[in-house]
Amino acid sequence: MANTTAPAFPATYSLGGDLNVNRMGYGAMRITGEGIWGPPQDHDESIRVLQRAVELGINFIDTADSYGPNVSEELIAEALHPYAIGLVIATKGGLLRTGPNQWPINAHPDHMREALEGSLQRLKLDQIDLYQLHRVDPEVPFEDTLEFLQKAQEDGLVKHIGLSEVTVEQIQKAQEYVPVVSVQNMYSVDNRKWEAELNYCEQNNMAFIPWYPLSGGNTDALARLDRIGQKYDASRQQIALSWLLHRSPNILLIPGTSKVKHLEENYKAVSISLSEEDMAELEKLSDAQ
Repeated sequence: MANTTAPAFPATYSLGGDLNVNRMGYGAMRITGEGIWGPPQDHDESIRVLQRAVELGINFIDTADSYGPNVSEELIAEALHPYAIGLVIATKGGLLRTGPNQWPINAHPDHMREALEGSLQRLKLDQIDLYQLHRVDPEVPFEDTLEFLQKAQEDGLVKHIGLSEVTVEQIQKAQEYVPVVSVQNMYSVDNRKWEAELNYCEQNNMAFIPWYPLSGGNTDALARLDRIGQKYDASRQQIALSWLLHRSPNILLIPGTSKVKHLEENYKAVSISLSEEDMAELEKLSDAQ
């Protein structure tokens, strides 16, 4: 069996230059109801998931006001407040919720102000470590949203600022207003649409936070992941997560789940050291796109 005890990648990342986090984090979207709407089916299990995440050594938790809405943030505070020293909670604002699986964009400063104030209250925080713009709003001048984020940071309501689903050009525009410390875009071994953005972040000391780390629609990718997984006694999900950890040292992972068992399975990805041969095999998936 291949080596699963000495990972060939850094275990931690300095977010914003002053928040040292383990690169395997947790995404708290799934501890809500169906369609990311309403309370979870099993409230107590959701609480256990959050508490177990911290027990495992996870100290970066990603959420958003729109998860539920509000539900995810409320559960985080219920399960973990008062927070352990060093626990970094990142949240986002800029989406509305009109029903299950419905995500209208609203990054108008008035809405962003309401969203930020709500997140602070629900999370029981005076300052949010990482506040992320969930989406750029095509109906609102980007400059207006950025001026709001700039003011929120100046007022001490947020420590660091990140962006989600943005291009290099949008990141550069935002940098005219605020220091951008992270970008959260969809990215996986079989979905490299945002490769340029990942590379830009790596070159400019920004964290890259991929969401949807295994898209699942690519049968060739799944077959290769399964085949490589057999060498490591690992699942396709674990191999996909491990590939991301190997891919770039600025990648922070936030796989989400509502089950403790699944959380523990995801966490095992940090102990998998993929061979150069297997990394090269997985890299070919980008050439096939």
